[in-house]
Amino acid sequence: MNEPQGAPELTGNMFLFNKPELLAKEQHGQLGLSKPSKRYGFCSAVRAIPITVTEIPAASKDYPIIFTSKEQLLPLAVVGVVDEVNLFVDENGEWEQNRYVPGYLRRYPFGVAAETGGERMAVVIDRDYEGLTENSEFPLFENGEPTKVSNDAVEFCKAFERERQMTDDFAKRLAAFDIVHAQSAQFTPEGENEAKSFADYFGIDENKLKALADEQVVELHKSQFLPLLYAMLMSMANWRQLLARRAARYGFTEANMVSSPLN
Repeated sequence: MNEPQGAPELTGNMFLFNKPELLAKEQHGQLGLSKPSKRYGFCSAVRAIPITVTEIPAASKDYPIIFTSKEQLLPLAVVGVVDEVNLFVDENGEWEQNRYVPGYLRRYPFGVAAETGGERMAVVIDRDYEGLTENSEFPLFENGEPTKVSNDAVEFCKAFERERQMTDDFAKRLAAFDIVHAQSAQFTPEGENEAKSFADYFGIDENKLKALADEQVVELHKSQFLPLLYAMLMSMANWRQLLARRAARYGFTEANMVSSPLN
């Protein structure tokens, strides 16, 4: 898996990658994967994880699903509120059982460097990943050739990249309907009359969706987008569960569960 001539260059930042490098035997021939001390520790301090359009149905059962912005309609699974804390990763770095783990996290420490506007891609690995070590039981290369570990990672990254491209298409087509707007997640503590806002986000405007012309609804249905949009709307019920999860972890009461950021 030599770096191909003219491979996509690594420019800018990659979410959750501290030191991304193009996977190549010259740099990584002696390295392999070992079990890290905290499997999901690398994503324990984030509030949202990017997901693909095909992940929306599964992820919407556990997390609020929102968009990155009105201009860039890429879906995110929200995993924390108020603080930069992932409420689904425990102190041992384990993801809560029976909760959907986004593909972006499952493929880590591998990722993809894709050519902007082109079709070329290259597999990337985070050189700072704790589980990337020498003399590992699961080497990346043997006798100068990729092992099953590397080949499986490449196939996963290829599949994920195809889904990412589908997600880009979803975002571009959805923008034409103008049904995504800035919104605010609110919570009214028991015994109070005034709602408190605890998260601003971009999401599906249900009233705008209902007001679409019949031919637009048919178009959404034929493109198989309509069930995804309703799954996102249904996922808004998970905001309340996130607050309850945060309160349980840090011992907040219902009265201060929104207004007490961690130090």
